[in-house]
Amino acid sequence: MALTRMLARPLLASSFVASGVDVLRNPEAKQADAEPVASQVAESLGLPDDTVMLIKINGAVQVGAGLLLATGRLPRLAAAALAVSLVPTTLARHRFWEADDPDARAGQQVHFLKNLSVLGGLILAAADTEGNPSLAWRARHAVERAQEALPFD
Repeated sequence: MALTRMLARPLLASSFVASGVDVLRNPEAKQADAEPVASQVAESLGLPDDTVMLIKINGAVQVGAGLLLATGRLPRLAAAALAVSLVPTTLARHRFWEADDPDARAGQQVHFLKNLSVLGGLILAAADTEGNPSLAWRARHAVERAQEALPFD
């Protein structure tokens, strides 16, 4: 594994592990922020409309996927899971457009944009094939080789 990946993956995962542990220890503290988003997430995923349970699931995903990413195990899947978990977290916790106080709005906007930046990093990590051809490329070329091997009249 390249040195950049060895350093970047744990750095990218660290905030998810820390915040996921915090959420699992005290999910009720996040409940008020999550209420506006939780029912929509529950409905779209076919889960019960239980905000605290959804918060715990999100925290567990962040801890588990964060640890997988940090250790380089299933890094693409882990990065994708973290990206998916980051979207409702960002929409629940950093709704800057609803803040009345200009300072609070600016602070939440910074956090919102930071999360968008992290989302971009996770998308890159999820797409990183470590220099190997992607699964789609390998499948395309396997089909081409199979077609070349077939005798045509």
